[in-house]
Amino acid sequence: MKTPLRIAILECDTPLTKTREKYGGYGGVFKDLLSRAADALTIPDMISSNKGLEFSVYDVVNKQEYPDLESIDAVLLSGSKYNSFDNDPWIVKLVEFVEKLLKQDRIRMIGVCFGHQIIGRAAGARVGRSDDGWEISVLPVELTEKGKELFQLDTLNIHQMHRDVVYEYPEGAEKLGASPRCLVQGMYVRRKYITVQGHPEFNSDIVTEVAESRHAQKIFPDAQYEDAIARVGNPHDGLAVAQGFLRFLLED
Repeated sequence: MKTPLRIAILECDTPLTKTREKYGGYGGVFKDLLSRAADALTIPDMISSNKGLEFSVYDVVNKQEYPDLESIDAVLLSGSKYNSFDNDPWIVKLVEFVEKLLKQDRIRMIGVCFGHQIIGRAAGARVGRSDDGWEISVLPVELTEKGKELFQLDTLNIHQMHRDVVYEYPEGAEKLGASPRCLVQGMYVRRKYITVQGHPEFNSDIVTEVAESRHAQKIFPDAQYEDAIARVGNPHDGLAVAQGFLRFLLED
């Protein structure tokens, strides 16, 4: 794909207060991550934080707004507190939009957490609540050979914040990785989509804010919350995953 890469970020949720004040929304979180990843690729003549990336942001929950397909090259679906398997009107509309993109050959997709699940659902896979419960904070993912190739890592550590999963791989999708509680940690179809269940865009501040909020709401019991906070500052490979996203978009 040629640059500039015109990436439409679909915001599937609104961040909590501190994250919102710093980044404006999840669109801002992803802009920051992908800009840093572009610099880390060290191909400044093609792409960097100052060249080759054009972002637009769409609120698909409250405004249910979507990009003009002629004006974009890629779509990124963010994470969300909502359930990817529900049939709220905005979720159904989002699934239908992704189904439309799956039927064409130019615009590529990136899915993160909820976005990963929505792409899985649109591609015909079953999504739902995991029997194994939550994955929270920095955790290891065992990469497949394709995962190692795309992310240029032998091992992957990534922030997690989910208890919903894609149960199976859609037809034609390559496996990228697995964890003990989630066997579908990433999916890839060349020139079509790349997804991860984890959150490469999250950092210790974002995860701490979410964990504190869910602990206060009694969603996370004390032991689970304390375990997550103990790992929240561990090294993670979000930047490497984002570099993999950009390499995917640049693939011929």
